[in-house]
Amino acid sequence: MTKYVGCIDLHDGQVKQIVGSTLTTDNNDLSTNFVSSHSPAYYAKLYKEHNIFGTHVIKLGSNRPNDEAAIEALSAWPGSLQIGGGINIDNCKEWIARGADKVIITSWLFPNGGLSWDRLKEISSAVGKEHLVVDVSCKRQTIDGADSWVVAMNKWQTLTNTTLSKELFHAMSEYTGEFLVHAADVEGLCQGIDEELVVKLGEWCSGLDVKIVYAGGARSLDDLQIVDKLSQGTVDLTYGSSLDIFGGDVKFQELVEWNKSH
Repeated sequence: MTKYVGCIDLHDGQVKQIVGSTLTTDNNDLSTNFVSSHSPAYYAKLYKEHNIFGTHVIKLGSNRPNDEAAIEALSAWPGSLQIGGGINIDNCKEWIARGADKVIITSWLFPNGGLSWDRLKEISSAVGKEHLVVDVSCKRQTIDGADSWVVAMNKWQTLTNTTLSKELFHAMSEYTGEFLVHAADVEGLCQGIDEELVVKLGEWCSGLDVKIVYAGGARSLDDLQIVDKLSQGTVDLTYGSSLDIFGGDVKFQELVEWNKSH
């Protein structure tokens, strides 16, 4: 059954909601939907109070303010939150020691834009597959006349040579127990989820003992029902800019009640 999963996005040490496609190295390009007056710990405690497990803390940029903000969030709910952004083999154990339940691996897994199975095996061995989330966030591309979803790295600005497929998820599931998939094309726009991608995720990961979390475009409570139906309950859903705790219209309490009743 599809569940609601929380998020805490950090940029320059603040909790923000950003249009994903504008995340570049030039902050002048940045389109921000929401900047919170609350601390990262406030959100961590809110998720803890309502048992929103699997919540991911994403550092949008590796800098000291973001690191400090992430540590603050992890300290507020130790052993229960996930941490992503700049995670690699050198710091993965450190973030687990700082209180993360799981580390989310992204760009480091794709040196020079190519998937490194050696790196995946190495970091899985270092923290254990039960503490590793593989982020295969993607952009839609037309390949040989058909819609495909290509993994994007470096703040979703660089396409890799890796295309999402059933074979990829099945092979990777040997080394991780969870996948995080941002649909970068619709991330932060609050204009609807990528329904075709959700269907594919359900098909590709059918029969696997893994958790799949989709993010991007959720704009109403109905999206939980849509994702549940399209994925046959195999894909969980994250809300960002559309949520009232981030300045939107979707009621956080309604998502909490959905989780309780499902």
